[in-house]
Amino acid sequence: MAATLPPPRLLPSGDSAVTVEFSRTIDDAANERVLALDKALAAHPIEGISETIPTYRSLLVHYDPGKIGFDALGEKLLAIASRPLPPTTKARRWRIPVAYGGEHGIDLEDVAKALNTTPDDIVARHAGGDYRVAMIGFTPGWSYLSGLDKSLHMSRRESPRLFTPAGTISIGGIQAGIQCLAAPSGWHLLGRTPVRTYQLHRNPTFLTEPGDRVTFFAIDHKTFEELDRAAEAGEIIAERVDA
Repeated sequence: MAATLPPPRLLPSGDSAVTVEFSRTIDDAANERVLALDKALAAHPIEGISETIPTYRSLLVHYDPGKIGFDALGEKLLAIASRPLPPTTKARRWRIPVAYGGEHGIDLEDVAKALNTTPDDIVARHAGGDYRVAMIGFTPGWSYLSGLDKSLHMSRRESPRLFTPAGTISIGGIQAGIQCLAAPSGWHLLGRTPVRTYQLHRNPTFLTEPGDRVTFFAIDHKTFEELDRAAEAGEIIAERVDA
């Protein structure tokens, strides 16, 4: 699948950054190549690169133009990006608890009505999915997930909310997401998780990483409160599944 992708494009991003774009649409095959390039640069750094930022379909590379020029850097990046993908390694897998509906998922009933089904069916479809962390962005720990069931694809809200709570589990377009911190959002809120994908003074600070796999399971609101207290104290309450 990845072999059918066109060659990546180099896009200047200001005078000290370049975007290596693998696709113009959200695509798991392109994302795999983004992450492969990011890992290759981490393993074998190029003199002059100061930071790399992976996204769904491109890698943003910051560099010092006093140490390496755009053309020389671009040539090196394209050479690395053209290599075959390395052998697939076993991804980390997380099971994440979610309290669906009610005060924790205020859009669940509206989503069910829009899709001509029931809230229980929406929960079953969402919790039955097998998701992949494609990127982290927007706010710390915000995990963008590919793999949303096509039956749950729907346009984002016409009027974004200025505030949505920490831990929100939501869907928007063809994506699902785990929102760690309170923030604005135009996505549809199905529930909340007590899991902190980002916690400043915890080790590790970031729980999920691009390439991880995620599944969800439903919990009641009482269990949410219990797990939320444990997570606030620094406990990692997401279940790591190694099998």
